[in-house]
Amino acid sequence: MKGDLLENRIIVWNITDSKALFVEGYYGKPIGMAKPKPDEINVPLILDLIEGYYLQEKSKIKVYQSRKLVLQKDLLDICRKEYHNFDKKYAVYKDFRDKGYIVNPGIKFGCDFAVYQKGPGIDHAPYLLQVYNSTDTISATSIVLAGRLATTVRKQFIFAIPKGDKMDCLALDWWRA
Repeated sequence: MKGDLLENRIIVWNITDSKALFVEGYYGKPIGMAKPKPDEINVPLILDLIEGYYLQEKSKIKVYQSRKLVLQKDLLDICRKEYHNFDKKYAVYKDFRDKGYIVNPGIKFGCDFAVYQKGPGIDHAPYLLQVYNSTDTISATSIVLAGRLATTVRKQFIFAIPKGDKMDCLALDWWRA
């Protein structure tokens, strides 16, 4: 499969490939389709850079820019320029994806990732994920904000802290008295 790097996104123009990637793991967003069903996809797919890098690492996609193949090390450099703390965020993305979860950007929730068990349109994302470094401090205000956000959208908030090959996750459950 082939994708074209345009600014900070990767476009899969081939409709058959778009559909296959979306059906296989809910990768990307079909252009102009708000809540796509896999059998309805008949448009190109927009991939986030993290998704594109993951798919390139898994040898599922080849990325091109101006008709030239973008090597994995070059795509990594681009990702590092576009994302603050890319290596940590990618480690979390990869860990959850490799465990079979569907991981989408969490920008609309104000966090790094929204994580689904089955996929968008099938279930709601039960988890919101924020990536931290092991050296970061998490303030009480950050915890309260995370809790308020998660309860408002009926999700569990997870602080993910990658440590080499290991991943520490702290999940918050909120109780109402």
